[in-house]
Amino acid sequence: MASGFFAILDDVAALLDDVAAMSKIATKKTAGILGDDLAVNAEKASGFVSDRELPVLWAITKGSLLNKIIILPIAFLLSAFLPWAVTVVLIVGGIYLAYEGAEKIYEYFVPHEHAHIATEMKEMTKEEILEIEKTKIKSAIVTDFILSIEIVIIALGAVIKEPLLTQIMVVSVVALLATVGVYGIVALIVRMDEFGTRLINYNEEDNSISDKIGHFFVNALPKVIKALSVIGTIALLLVSGGIFVHNIDFFHHLLPNVPSLLVEFGVGLIVGFIALLFYIGIKKLFVKS
Repeated sequence: MASGFFAILDDVAALLDDVAAMSKIATKKTAGILGDDLAVNAEKASGFVSDRELPVLWAITKGSLLNKIIILPIAFLLSAFLPWAVTVVLIVGGIYLAYEGAEKIYEYFVPHEHAHIATEMKEMTKEEILEIEKTKIKSAIVTDFILSIEIVIIALGAVIKEPLLTQIMVVSVVALLATVGVYGIVALIVRMDEFGTRLINYNEEDNSISDKIGHFFVNALPKVIKALSVIGTIALLLVSGGIFVHNIDFFHHLLPNVPSLLVEFGVGLIVGFIALLFYIGIKKLFVKS
């Protein structure tokens, strides 16, 4: 009896070791998506009144957790009964990510008209502010849902050959880390300016050390968000390109003498602009009709 009990404990320990090792691998594979998730949500969670930033972020975090709860069982069912569908979803998601990366580059060089429209500042009632918050929260949760699908599928793809129990544990760990890690960092980012303001107001001396540090944090926030946006765009193309290179035989053997990082970025960029041109063509076709 005792030997059987310790044998079970040994099996559990071995399973946990496997889960820890595979979680590390899966987390590395999803790092690019997490970078984009971080950039997108830092941008969406900023710009609110100071005392509303954290409540808004908490609402988005709860929505993100709900997204994972919806996505995870569906992903595991596909893995158990239609494993080939995981690759299909992965490639379709890769096309979307490549398209999104290409669209960001396109919008940078060819800005839309709304980018030049300056919104007038006006007094808003509490109800109007709450309505704007609800709209931004809903938008952030929808974006998170799409990114969460890719995070879960990429993590699942990393352990697709492992037993189902290992898949469930690894992907669940990655999904939880994605939510806690991303939104924890976002919380720190969006409060940078508040922390800087407190340092500036710490004493009445001009040009003190606290003033310099405070101004640094206040001025750094928009630059950090912009930098994250650039990094996120590059990550989108790298991740999508990696999906194509590792799951489509043609791309896997393309340019064998070129560093894989460049191949993945190039493939992601090309597929992204093809998808973007296709979308623009379809959109114009429907507008004409």
